[in-house]
Amino acid sequence: MRVLLDECVPRALRNNIPGHEVQTVAEVGWAGVKNGELLRLAAAAFDVLITVDRNLEYQQSFKDVSLAVIVIHAPSNDIIALRPLMPTVLDLIPQAKPRVVTHVRGE
Repeated sequence: MRVLLDECVPRALRNNIPGHEVQTVAEVGWAGVKNGELLRLAAAAFDVLITVDRNLEYQQSFKDVSLAVIVIHAPSNDIIALRPLMPTVLDLIPQAKPRVVTHVRGE
């Protein structure tokens, strides 16, 4: 699957997502793009967005966005805090459904 890592996710986390085409928001030139526009752009080029932005689903509508979103809940967005949750994220990626926000909790 084509996976996009949000700006708030360390890019080194891509090493914990083997078997998928992973890019970061910065790599595709969308750094600084606001969430609504980012979702629209991402939906055209990716299958899944991985973020730690817990408010995203409350700030944006997903009904017209054919993109699956995985929100990781961790004490921080430091790679050391996120890495233990990546096996769960990796299991969820193939099951991710467009317009659905899935939460992975590690707190």
